[in-house]
Amino acid sequence: MAIKYTAKVIEHFKNPHNIGIIENADACATEGSPACGDEITVYLKIDKATDRIEDVKFQSYGCASNIATGSIITDLAKGKTIDEAEAITWKQAADELGGLPPVKMHCSVLAVDGLRSAIRKYKKEMKGIDYDSTLDVKTVTEELKHVLWPPVGVDIITLKMVKYIGIDQGAVRVEVSVGSDDKFLDPTVNEIIEHVSKIRGVKSVNVENV
Repeated sequence: MAIKYTAKVIEHFKNPHNIGIIENADACATEGSPACGDEITVYLKIDKATDRIEDVKFQSYGCASNIATGSIITDLAKGKTIDEAEAITWKQAADELGGLPPVKMHCSVLAVDGLRSAIRKYKKEMKGIDYDSTLDVKTVTEELKHVLWPPVGVDIITLKMVKYIGIDQGAVRVEVSVGSDDKFLDPTVNEIIEHVSKIRGVKSVNVENV
């Protein structure tokens, strides 16, 4: 079945805004992985006196939704202060596009993660604000709220698909409950590994379907 996009998604895909590189950017960050299908890099130029985003650009590797969400998230961020831009949500990005198919909602999460990572990198390097989290079950749970179940576009914590989170000397074990023959199992496992691996102190991530 063909994926149906809104006219606004198609417009931002065909004519993306703010695409490219900012030379000598004040901050840049990459989220996602080409191996998993989607990646975005966000570049920021920030007015040091006002903390306002003067310019923002992105580079994207992935599908139409990934390009469209990168385009809309940079539109939303430009001109805002870094605190205002950091507060932009993935739902807000999707709503601005007139909605996304559930199977593509993760692209809005990826775009927001890219923007927030660049902002937080700037805050850490320029303002000494440390966002590194302690490795515990609560932190892992919060990170897993960024992993959406493709058929419905809702996070796996809300859907109660995560049955167990265990941590032992940096080794994280996540147990999920998904049909063994479900076509979305492997990409979801890859996203879990990708998100949890970012937490400080994580040495390995093992995901089991129970």
